[in-house]
Amino acid sequence: MVNFTVDEIRGLMDRKKNIRNMSVIAHVDHGKSTLTDSLVSKAGIIAGAKAGETRFTDTRKDEQERCITIKSTAISLFFELDHRDVDFIKGENQLEVQKTGAEEKKYNGFLINLIDSPGHVDFSSEVTAALRVTDGALVVVDCVSGVCVQTETVLRQAIAERIKPVLFMNKMDRALLELQLGQEELFQTFQRIVENINVIIATYGDDDGPMGPIMVDPSVGNVGFGSGLHGWAFTLKQFAEIYAEKFGVKVEKLMRNLWGDRFFNLKTKKWSSSQEDGSKRGFCQFVLDPIFKVFDAVMNIKKDETAKLLEKLNIKLSNDEKDLEGKPLMKVMMRKWLPAGDTMLQMICIHLPSPVTAQKYRMEMLYEGPHDDEAAVAIKNCDPNGPLMMYVSKMVPTSDKGRFYAFGRVFSGKVATGMKARIQGPNYVPGKKDDLYEKTIQRTILMMGRYIEPIEDIPSGNIAGLVGVDQYLVKGGTITTFKDAHNMRVMKFSVSPVVRVAVEPKNAGDLPKLVEGLKRLAKSDPMVQCIFEESGEHIIAGAGELHLEICLKDLEEDHACIPLKKSDPVVSYRETVSEESNQVCLSKSPNKHNRLFCKAVPMPDGLAEDIDKGDVNPRDEFKARAKVLAERYEYDPTEARKIWCFGPDGTGPNLLVDVTKGVQYLNEIKDSVVAGFQWATKEGVLCDENMRGIRFNLHDVTLHADAIHRGGGQIIPTARRVMYASALTAQPRLLEPVYLVEIQCPEAAVGGIYGVLNRRRGHVFEEAQVAGTPMFVVKAYLPVNESFGFTADLRSNTGGQAFPQCVFDHWQILPGDPMDGTSKPFQVVTDTRKRKGLKEGVPTLDNYLDKIAMNPDKLAKLQEAVRTGGPGTQRRKKKIVRRDPGADDQKVKTTLKKLGCAPVGAIDEVNMIKDDGSILHFTGPKVQAAVAANTFSVAGSPQCKQSLIHLKKLASQEEDPSDSEVPELVENFEECINDEA
Repeated sequence: MVNFTVDEIRGLMDRKKNIRNMSVIAHVDHGKSTLTDSLVSKAGIIAGAKAGETRFTDTRKDEQERCITIKSTAISLFFELDHRDVDFIKGENQLEVQKTGAEEKKYNGFLINLIDSPGHVDFSSEVTAALRVTDGALVVVDCVSGVCVQTETVLRQAIAERIKPVLFMNKMDRALLELQLGQEELFQTFQRIVENINVIIATYGDDDGPMGPIMVDPSVGNVGFGSGLHGWAFTLKQFAEIYAEKFGVKVEKLMRNLWGDRFFNLKTKKWSSSQEDGSKRGFCQFVLDPIFKVFDAVMNIKKDETAKLLEKLNIKLSNDEKDLEGKPLMKVMMRKWLPAGDTMLQMICIHLPSPVTAQKYRMEMLYEGPHDDEAAVAIKNCDPNGPLMMYVSKMVPTSDKGRFYAFGRVFSGKVATGMKARIQGPNYVPGKKDDLYEKTIQRTILMMGRYIEPIEDIPSGNIAGLVGVDQYLVKGGTITTFKDAHNMRVMKFSVSPVVRVAVEPKNAGDLPKLVEGLKRLAKSDPMVQCIFEESGEHIIAGAGELHLEICLKDLEEDHACIPLKKSDPVVSYRETVSEESNQVCLSKSPNKHNRLFCKAVPMPDGLAEDIDKGDVNPRDEFKARAKVLAERYEYDPTEARKIWCFGPDGTGPNLLVDVTKGVQYLNEIKDSVVAGFQWATKEGVLCDENMRGIRFNLHDVTLHADAIHRGGGQIIPTARRVMYASALTAQPRLLEPVYLVEIQCPEAAVGGIYGVLNRRRGHVFEEAQVAGTPMFVVKAYLPVNESFGFTADLRSNTGGQAFPQCVFDHWQILPGDPMDGTSKPFQVVTDTRKRKGLKEGVPTLDNYLDKIAMNPDKLAKLQEAVRTGGPGTQRRKKKIVRRDPGADDQKVKTTLKKLGCAPVGAIDEVNMIKDDGSILHFTGPKVQAAVAANTFSVAGSPQCKQSLIHLKKLASQEEDPSDSEVPELVENFEECINDEA
C-alpha cells in the first residue's frame, strides 16, 4: 500500500530543506537497482517480500530480460524519519523547523527524489545526466569484487559535479555464504574498500573544498553494509544505538569505538587501541558477531538457537514464515531485524545535502553567466520566488510515439503548468536569437518510475518532468523566465562516441520514416550522435557495441518502426601530425592577391587531454591561460596569449596561434581564417576525420590593399588549403581510440586472456589479485577497432569465467605512415575515403601548396627561349609592356646596371640576364628599358602597375635610384609578373 499521496509530496516540495535529490551510482552488476527496491518498498510502492527481485526501476522490457539497467529512472518517495534520528541531522539548512507559538518542532517528513542509474560503461552518459540534477550520490560497491574501474569513473564524475558521496557495501551475504570469510577477514575487506574509495575522493576532490568533508567513514555513519537482494542493511549508528542503552554511553562515542583499531576487553570491560590478550576488535565483537550467529544458527538449521535469537532480537514471524528454514528463513529474519530501507533512509537524510545546502557551492559550477546576476543569486539561495532557472538533462520517451518528457531539475523559481518560458538550447548566446524559443509549458509532471503523476507546479530544489518542450530541445538545455539569463553549463561526458554504424531502410520508400526515427533517437539518448553524411549515409555513433545495439534496437522497434539494414561497426579515427612542418607552407587566394604562410606543429603530450577535460578552455581569461601553457607546456608566453581559437567546434583539441609580426589588416581577416581553421580541423586532409593535437602557427600574411579583394570568399578556402598543406608536410599520422579493459577472472583463466589480447593488438599493463578472494583483475589496453566480438571471444577462450569491462581511455597513434602504400594506416585511409565517397588516394601536396619561385625545369626552358628569342617570350613581353622606340639608351643602361643586370648587345635586341646567369623573370630587357625610359604602358593587375610606376619615377629622377630601394622594388615587380603568369 503506497503510504503517501501526490498532494503530500506537493506539500513537501515547498519545505526545501527536507528534500534530498540523490542518484545511485556503481560499477555494472554491483546491485544498484536491487538496492533501490528496498527504498521503494519502504515507501510502500512494492511488497517488502518482493524487494530485491522486482527491480522496480528497470522499467523497460529489455532491462528486465538482460538484467541490466539501460536508462536512468527517477522516482519520488516520501518518508517520515524517526524523531530520535532527526537529532543527528546537522546544519541549519538540512532540516525544516516548524514554529508553533514559542516552541520549535523539527519536521520529520522527507521527500527523496531518487535516480537509479546504469552501471555499464556504455551508458555512462545516463549517469552524467542523472548526476547533473542531483546533489548526493549513493555509491554502491560489491564487497566481494571491491572497487572496480567504473566505480572510479562514476565517482570521479560525481566529485567533478560537486556531488557528495555516501558509500554502501553490498552483497555481504555472498561474503558470508560463498566466500565464508571470517570476522577479521571481513573487516579487512571492508576497510580496504573504504580506503580505496577515499583514495579516489582525495585524488579528485579535497576536504578543504567548498563541499566540506566528503571522505566516507563508517564511524561517522555515512557507510552502510548489507545485502540488497536479501533486503537487510545496517550502519554503525544502528548498532551503536542498541548498545548505547545497555552501556549508558553516548551513541557518537560508541560509533568511534566500533570501527578501526579499537579493541574491547571483556574481562576488564575497557577499550584500548592495541590488541591484547582477551580483547577483540569492537567491530567484530559487537557488529559482526551477532550477524554471524544468526547466519550460523539458521543456515545449519539449529532450531533451538534460532528460536532463542528470534526472542532476543525481538523479531516477530508470521505463521507462514515460522515453517521456513535455511536461506528463506534467514532472509526473513535479517529483513525484519535490520530492514535495508530504514538504514538507507537514515544515511540519505542525515548525510546527503539538501538543495539549499548544495546549490550554495554548486552554482559556480553550473551557471555560465556572471555569479552576481539575478539568476545566479536565485540559484545560490534555491529561491522559489526568484526567476525560473531549470536545467533539462535528458529526454524520457512517453507512451505516445515520438513525444518525450523533458526531465530536469528546477534550480530556482517555480515551473507551473501553462506558464510562458524561454527555452534556451545549448548553442544559445545571450543577446542573440539563435536556439531560443519563447513557448508555453503544457504540463508539469512528477516522475514515479514506470508511471507519471500530473502536478500543478514544482518549486526550486526539485526534479521535474515537462510536457511540450521536446520539440524545441534536442538533448538538453536551460528553461528560464529571466530574459538576461545565461545557459547552465553543458554536461561533459566521460566517454566519447567512437563506434559508428551506417543504417539504411530495407525498403527505399521508408527513408522519411528513418530520418524522423533518427531525430527521435538523438533526443532519447544523451550521448548518441546521428549524423547525415554528404555521401547520403545515415550514421549512428555510440560509446560501444552494447550502446549501439540498444540504440539500433530502439530505432527499429520504437522510433522509426521499419526494418533496417545495418553496416558493420566502424571506428572513427582522428588525424594528427608527428613533427613540425618541413617548410613554411604558402597558399594563395583564388584571386592571387592574398597569401597565407603557415606551419603545423604537434602539441606537447597531455595538452590535448587537458583541453578535452576543460583544464585549458577557450573561455578562460587569456592571460591566465597563457600562464598555464607557459608553465606546464613551455609555450612562449607572448604566443600563448595570441591563441586565436580552438577547433573543431570552437572547443576541440587543436590550436590556431598567431605568431606574425606587424602585419597590416590582420584583424580584418581573423574571422575568415578562424572559419577556415574550424573547417580544416573538422574535416582533416587524410580522410575527412577530425584533427587532434595539432597547433597551427600563422607566420605571415600578405594581403591586398583593397578590402573587397580580401573577403571571406578569398580567405576561408585559402586558410583551409594552407592548413592542409601544413599538415601534409608535418609527417601526418592517424590516431585510433583505445579502450581500457578491466577483466575479472579466476587465476586459472588468466592464460586465456593473454592469448586473446595478443591476437587483438592489446597489451596488459597490470595484473593483481583481489585480496581475500580467488579472483584476479587484469587491466589492459585494447584498440577499439579490435574490440568487436572481443567479449564473446574472451568468454569462449576462458570457459565463460572472464568478465570484461571496456571504457574508452585515450587516443594513440596507429603505427605506420598513411602516405606509404603498404602500411595499415594507408589501408584505413583508403577504406574510409571509399566509404565516405571521397576521391580515391590521399590528396597530394600540390593540391594545397602554392609556390613563389618557378619550377626549375620551366625556368630553364624560358631562359633558353629568352636567349634565343623563342616564341614563348615574345607573347609574354607584349602582354606586359609596349615599347616606345625613342628611348634614351644611356639612361636605360644605368638603371639596368643598378638592377643587377648586364645588358648584352644592343638594347633593342638584348635579353636581360643577371650577373649570376638567371633571367629577370623572363620578361626580356625591354620591360626594364621601357621603365627606365619612361615609355611604357601596362596590362595587368593594379599592384603590378604600382610597382612599374614607382620604378618609372625612380628612373626618371635626375640622380640614379638608391641602392637600397631597387632590389625591393624589383622583387615586388617580379612577384607581380609571376602572379600575372
